[in-house]
Amino acid sequence: MDEKFHEGDQAFDFCLFNGNNEKVCLESYKGKWVVLYFYPKDNTPGCTTEAIGFSNSIREFEELNAIVLGISPDSTESHDKFCDKHGLKVQLLSDTNHEIVEKYGVWQIKHMYGKEYYGVVRSTFLIDPNGFVRHIWSPVNVKNHVSEVKDKLIELQNEK
Repeated sequence: MDEKFHEGDQAFDFCLFNGNNEKVCLESYKGKWVVLYFYPKDNTPGCTTEAIGFSNSIREFEELNAIVLGISPDSTESHDKFCDKHGLKVQLLSDTNHEIVEKYGVWQIKHMYGKEYYGVVRSTFLIDPNGFVRHIWSPVNVKNHVSEVKDKLIELQNEK
């Protein structure tokens, strides 16, 4: 994670395209909670589990005044196929230039089979209705993650 980015900081604004080639901007969700999750790649086991988990809970998030946005370096076409294949209800945004994953500090050196490469470290940012990051999970373990996010969202909403 980028050491300069902390809970309580203003979220970085962005505009990216979804699988339908519609421009989606974070700023348009002011007044709502935003679950912003970053994931490495469409159609991989962990990413599929996470996307299905968020999709299965989309109504519960909506009832909590929250929107769920997923970002990966995959293309809009890949996102469209991924959503169709698994019946996903979350909006998946394409960051093929790595601009936003770098801004959020989730584009990092990873290691696999003795090789180093850059990739997305699975991470989730919970952003409040005023655009401030209230909680960060990084790296994310997909098991029980959706429940953890919902629980934290409810906890933060009840702080008032």
